[in-house]
Amino acid sequence: MTSADVVVVGGGTVGAWTAVQLAERGVKRVVLLEKNTLGDGASSRAAGMVRAQGGTEPAIVLGMRTQEFYAASGDRFPLDCGFVAQGYLMPCFSDAEVKQAHDRIALQQKLGLTVEWWSSSDIDDRDTGLAPGATLGASYAPGDGYIDAPRNVLAYTAALTAFGVDVRERCRFTGLRMSGGRVVGVDTSDGPIDTDHVVLTGGPKLAEVGAAAGAKVPAGGARHQVVVTAPVTAFDVHEVPMVFDLPSGIYWRPGEAGGLLWGMSNPLEPPGVAADFDEAYFLKMRDRIEDLLPGIRGLGLRRSWAATIDYTPDHLPILGPLLTDDGTVDGAVVASPAGHGMMWGPAVAEVATDLTLTGKCDWLDLTDLGLDRFDADGNSRLAPEPISLPFPEKATI
Repeated sequence: MTSADVVVVGGGTVGAWTAVQLAERGVKRVVLLEKNTLGDGASSRAAGMVRAQGGTEPAIVLGMRTQEFYAASGDRFPLDCGFVAQGYLMPCFSDAEVKQAHDRIALQQKLGLTVEWWSSSDIDDRDTGLAPGATLGASYAPGDGYIDAPRNVLAYTAALTAFGVDVRERCRFTGLRMSGGRVVGVDTSDGPIDTDHVVLTGGPKLAEVGAAAGAKVPAGGARHQVVVTAPVTAFDVHEVPMVFDLPSGIYWRPGEAGGLLWGMSNPLEPPGVAADFDEAYFLKMRDRIEDLLPGIRGLGLRRSWAATIDYTPDHLPILGPLLTDDGTVDGAVVASPAGHGMMWGPAVAEVATDLTLTGKCDWLDLTDLGLDRFDADGNSRLAPEPISLPFPEKATI
């Protein structure tokens, strides 16, 4: 095809599920551009945490919407995403954190999330694996869970095929063609495509995608590390809840073959592409997790890896029209999950689909989520989403 109804840029979780949902809702000619191969970036290397326990309304709503998507994926598509509702604890270690947790719970419950408070004694009385007396309590959401990242890639690949999306791998987006302030086509490494609509995704490379389209998009990439331990014998990894230790940025969930999967990000590390494993930082974080979870102390690793994952300066999604120095570009939508690709990706894709087809979204307030919330230096007018990995709060633009 040299023309399309919609062109989607990026074959990761957001881009691929956007293309699927567009085709599912009746768009006949959807072209998906991916400069490498489907899922080649962080989408196949993520830890797969799917949490609705956010600290702001967009985070909570997107998390719940994504869980609904994963739960229904087997009925809608050839292959389900393998979502497991494991239950998720977010422990507190200070009186200030306890108050913040209760405030979050009130907001989460108001928005319809099933979540409750567990006291320190509640945690000690349950099978959590946590060291006795280690916390002052925790919020707990039984519907939070995880997916296996490679399975998600398989699921959206099968869905793209089933819905007849024209997937063009190793095809790079090189520019946007406009006339009178609206999209009339895209340029690619394999030639031009005429279209009235484009959705720009790209994860850690979204700033580059934006630049190719003539815009500044304050998004970046940072190293994230994940390990899977040898089999745990002190407890059953499939019976204990997942945990997010917010102060350190460590989280854990069940891994393969009875091991525990846990991940970490270094808040002091400068942003940038990084796929090598930082052994020194791993050892530092290992001391922390072994204090909290003594049942894994001394276990070796089955495997370890690092990936570059995306972020925005306020850790909130970017959802809205493309903005250039000349103003809004009609027909161009920008969609970023801000480092929460597994957690929010399908819901972010649904918003992008809604915006492309109708110009609005009826289930999420997008007033403050567009590019217009950033100043010329990439600073956001919004307070950052507080329940996030410790990514940088500045993006180079």
